[in-house]
Amino acid sequence: MPARELQEQLNTLREQLEQNPPLNDDERANLHDLMNQIEAQIQLESATNDASLADGVNLAVERFEVEHPGLAGTLRNIVQTLGGMGI
Repeated sequence: MPARELQEQLNTLREQLEQNPPLNDDERANLHDLMNQIEAQIQLESATNDASLADGVNLAVERFEVEHPGLAGTLRNIVQTLGGMGI
């Protein structure tokens, strides 16, 4: 089930953030906002094709790819799962 997989990936991202990677306040706030959006999508369990959510996660991948490859990898997995859900 894609929603369960997405929730697991979101939990992984939370765990990574709890390890306090060197992020500035804006970066941390951006990731928390994306996580809240993903959580809301999971709760709705709708396939409404919310492309803006996937776009936001893709932008976060690009932003963190060089300095925080672990976060970027988890975010990439989230993008793939969203795509599998039709989002």
